[in-house]
Amino acid sequence: MPIVKVNDISVNYEINGQGEPLVLILGLASTIAENRWLIDSLAKKYKVLTFDNRGAGLTDKPDTPYSIEMMANDTACLMKELNFSQADIIGISMGGRVALELVLKYPEMINKLILVSTSAKVVHTWRRYFIFNILHRLSLFKDSQPHYAFVRQMEASGSYNAAGRLSEINVPTLILHGKSDRIAQYYLATEMHDGITDSKMVTFKGGHLFFMLGGRRPFLEAVTAFLG
Repeated sequence: MPIVKVNDISVNYEINGQGEPLVLILGLASTIAENRWLIDSLAKKYKVLTFDNRGAGLTDKPDTPYSIEMMANDTACLMKELNFSQADIIGISMGGRVALELVLKYPEMINKLILVSTSAKVVHTWRRYFIFNILHRLSLFKDSQPHYAFVRQMEASGSYNAAGRLSEINVPTLILHGKSDRIAQYYLATEMHDGITDSKMVTFKGGHLFFMLGGRRPFLEAVTAFLG
């Protein structure tokens, strides 16, 4: 897989498909290898740039503090390096917070924004902590991420809060969320919808991974209907 130097790290990325440029920003501990179905589905209509965030997959995993602002800057630099200077953005879970920071800091680079299973802030609950630790224990069997890198990503995601800046977002925005999400609670998604002017929101059955567990077709239909 191709690797490019971005800021202080080497980033693993892929570009697939033809059409309008689309950047897919993945979630906590998530990698290109684990999202092949989604990448291939989107690549049927769009030119899709996907990458492993710092701390995951085949991208470098420095054992230093991470932040969502840092990962948004990684994304912007990667986009510029690969001639994706303007693109539509899909951000999933932690990747949704990266996408929010990206559009707030680099609005000229984003055409349309899709936020999936995410929120502008994190409310720390025992349920969220428990679920993420179960997910990480499962990921250990795949040897996809060392524990310290998981913690660095989780700390970055959990400390981010853009709730007070949502009114600054002026690009067309679509929010896709599972009604039973226990990680990014549904009410946080509605607050985000209310905060982003003229945003649209589509609700699905299921939880945080609704787009993977039984909701693939309606999810893709909502994406393509919005992006055109």
